[in-house]
Order: sequence, then structure tokens, then C-alpha cells
Amino acid sequence: MFRQVVDGNRGVPRAGRVSTRWWASRRGASSSRPPSRTRPGVGVVPVRKAGKLPRPAYSASYALEYGEATLEVHQDAFTAGHRVLVVDDVLATGGTAEATLDLVERAGGTVAGFTVLLELGFLGGRERLAPRLVHALLSV
Repeated sequence: MFRQVVDGNRGVPRAGRVSTRWWASRRGASSSRPPSRTRPGVGVVPVRKAGKLPRPAYSASYALEYGEATLEVHQDAFTAGHRVLVVDDVLATGGTAEATLDLVERAGGTVAGFTVLLELGFLGGRERLAPRLVHALLSV
């Protein structure tokens, strides 16, 4: 199932051509590892917890129901014109997605859309990201 989400632009049909997929790897679970191969010409950029990246990074913090978390991306992850499809496992309140949006834009990219395995619709994450494209394989 996760391969369906990750496999190119299929996840967000109206997102157009994507040059990079942003891989939200925060939990360290095997499902959060980037794929070993991608479509030709489409790179994968990992986002990590604070302090895990080896080169200078931008960071963005967001609220959790039990505190705060911080994500980071290398400062040289994107160049102007990169269209980024953000891939994650769950969309809940949208806090992680908003932090990711901030990081992509600060690093020089543009978010083409978000694609997730599971959307917890009752928590309002999709509305928080409007008008951006959001695709979920499953919504509850």
C-alpha cells in the first residue's frame, strides 16, 4: 500500500510534474524509510528530527498534543524551481505538514501537494493545508 502512495505523481494527480519527493522520516519505523529506488529524475529528500542531519539544516517546530517537536532539512536540499511532493504516513491536525511546508519554502522549493497513507479527517489537517492539494489513500 505504501508503495502506491510513494510511486510518483499518482498520489496527487493534479500536482503536475514533481522533481523531488519529501520523505517525512520522524519515527524511525521501517515504513518511514525512503524507498531504495525512485522514478527516474525524481529525487528523495528526508526530513528528520532535530540534530540528526550531518550538514547545516533549516528547522521548524510544531505543536503536538503532548508538547512540541522539531523537523529539519539540509539547507542545500532544493534549488529554486523544485516542485516537491510531501509523502507522509498520517495526516492528523496538519502541524507536521505545515512545518514541512515552511521548510520546503525556506530551502527554495515549492510544495506541489501532500500524499499520505492515512488521513484522520476529524482532526482538520486537510482544512489547515487548504488550498494545497492533499491525497490520502485512506480517510477516516
